[in-house]
Amino acid sequence: MSFDIFVCRFENGEPTPLDMSAAHEVLDPYVVARDPRTNFLQVRTAEREEAYVFISSPDNITFNRFGGGGIMDLLAVLLRRLDAVLVVPGGPTMIQRDEDRDLLPAALRDEWPVVVARTGVEIDRAIRAS
Repeated sequence: MSFDIFVCRFENGEPTPLDMSAAHEVLDPYVVARDPRTNFLQVRTAEREEAYVFISSPDNITFNRFGGGGIMDLLAVLLRRLDAVLVVPGGPTMIQRDEDRDLLPAALRDEWPVVVARTGVEIDRAIRAS
């Protein structure tokens, strides 16, 4: 898929920094290309599925040109490890637990669907349904 999705973390409706060292622990074993000047990573799973990953800011990781079950599983692991949510512009915001809904900004919580998606399969299903 060639649109952007965003890994973010919120507390009390406000963005909070992601644990970037934990993010790198999850992503680094899959990195096949890296540009430190632009904070770009290209990741590839054992199934040869790829994604472009941009560490845009301390509170945002962007995935682009992603697809396949392996990438979705990797994304699910990343979300769990960072205690983060997945924001799909124009689509759902994916949370790990129902109670995470209260952490989201009002605009995400009230204007867009919020779904619980814990696995790669659930994430893929929610994106395709949007």
